[in-house]
Amino acid sequence: QVQLVESGGGLVQPGGSLRLSCAVSGFTLDLYAMGWFRQAPGKEREGVSCMSSLDGSTYYADSVKGRFTISRHNSKNTVYLQMNSLKPEDTAVYYCAVLTSPTTKMAPRWQLVDEYDYWGQGTQVTVSS
Repeated sequence: QVQLVESGGGLVQPGGSLRLSCAVSGFTLDLYAMGWFRQAPGKEREGVSCMSSLDGSTYYADSVKGRFTISRHNSKNTVYLQMNSLKPEDTAVYYCAVLTSPTTKMAPRWQLVDEYDYWGQGTQVTVSS
């Protein structure tokens, strides 16, 4: 049974940092692509970042490039999202998700919610002074 459990969210001041974790079970990370999405109140879920299993390529939304970094620890079966220089507009529920049919070129499909097969329950990130 596939399970994804996010953690690491919380309240942080603008300019601060958080590291989100996504612990997965039921499959091994190096088989599939992993994505991070977020959803703010009243807005659609949007892709934040993705890491491909085929070649380790990483993808980022323009709004987080240079501030967020996706990584994975295969032996711990965990994916991370390091978030630096956080802004109030980063406030959202953050979700990790699994894409079980990765390809060598993941753009732009990595940003499409319907491409992902399994989702975690989400973790709240609030950026506020």
